[in-house]
Amino acid sequence: MLRDGYHKSFTELFALMKKWDALQETARVRSLSWLQRPLEEQPDKLDHFYHYLTRAEAAERKEYFEDVYNNLYALACYFNNSEDKWVRNHFYERCFKIAQLIKIDGGKKEAEAHAHMGLVFEEEGQLLEAAEHYEAFHQLTEGRIWKDETGRFLSLLACESLLRTYRLLSDKMLENKEYKQAIRILIKASEIAKEGSDKKMEGEASYYLGLAHLAAGEYETALTVLNTYSKISTDLDDDLSLGRAYEAIAKVLQSQGEMTEAIKYLKKVVKIARKNFQSLDVVRASTMLGAIYNEKGYYNKASEYFQQAFDTTAELTNLRQMDETKVHYGIAKAHQIMPRVNNYIESADLTSLDFLLSWKESRSKIACEPTIGGSRRSTRESLCQIPENLEEELSGFPDNQKTET
Repeated sequence: MLRDGYHKSFTELFALMKKWDALQETARVRSLSWLQRPLEEQPDKLDHFYHYLTRAEAAERKEYFEDVYNNLYALACYFNNSEDKWVRNHFYERCFKIAQLIKIDGGKKEAEAHAHMGLVFEEEGQLLEAAEHYEAFHQLTEGRIWKDETGRFLSLLACESLLRTYRLLSDKMLENKEYKQAIRILIKASEIAKEGSDKKMEGEASYYLGLAHLAAGEYETALTVLNTYSKISTDLDDDLSLGRAYEAIAKVLQSQGEMTEAIKYLKKVVKIARKNFQSLDVVRASTMLGAIYNEKGYYNKASEYFQQAFDTTAELTNLRQMDETKVHYGIAKAHQIMPRVNNYIESADLTSLDFLLSWKESRSKIACEPTIGGSRRSTRESLCQIPENLEEELSGFPDNQKTET
């Protein structure tokens, strides 16, 4: 480079080598593994540096800034891998500075440069800075028909990038219970999604906005927004999104104490999930159903759904979820037999003790006592009965009724 007169290229390459040394030293101090070879030991990369840096420098001397950008961007693309991401980011920053000088393309290169810088900040977790660049990207591409190298419209990519960043920002706000700020930024995201004329993206924005309203305790607003998501999913014939909408709606209804309606939606979730082989959705919805029935005192039905969740996790061989669903299932089974066991204990006679001892030895389904006497027999029979019309019974009492024990 020096021999051929490219002093700036040499200086930039030398600075990158010094940065590599600094990164290696930082890793050593932190006792981190550093397996990368020095740049000077990688001839292929050095060849790329020489080829594109010298061409960029030659173009810059002539003030052909678009050619400068293209050569620097080629280097950024070449180093776009996990090992060399720091080199890629360096050239993204160089592209961003050069893009400000390009005046002949209507701002397309500047828009692309904002997108790249947004990605750099997003990957580093600096979401506010990322949002600023994505907002500029969105403003520059609005109403334009520019496309990237894969043929995708830059305006749509800008919407997606901005929505993704807004969602990540809102997640942090919700974690900190900053509900108003989260809702405000998600409303903004929803408006941008509508501008993008992409119904799936619009539905996603409604989904996250609905969840934010739920977290804030604004249940009616949450239902309205989530019903919008449900309608969009239905129009798009998108079963997976529809299942997600139904599950979110069920959570809102459950928070309102509308258990009967929540059950209807959760059963729809299970049906959709089974149809589309979404086992984790089956587990989640079945567990929610089991919890509702268990709380209401319908322990047979609770056991059925908890067992369904447990069996599904066993098929997935997901040990953590297996343990969790097994505990739920065990608790429901315990609730299921508790009235009978208590009744036998309170009877305090030899026959009842025989039944209890027999059950303790076999751990099988606890049997009902044979004919003993009028009043006690009727009590035992009522305890041992499993209602055939559970659905009718559940819908027959108010949703705010206390659990019977």
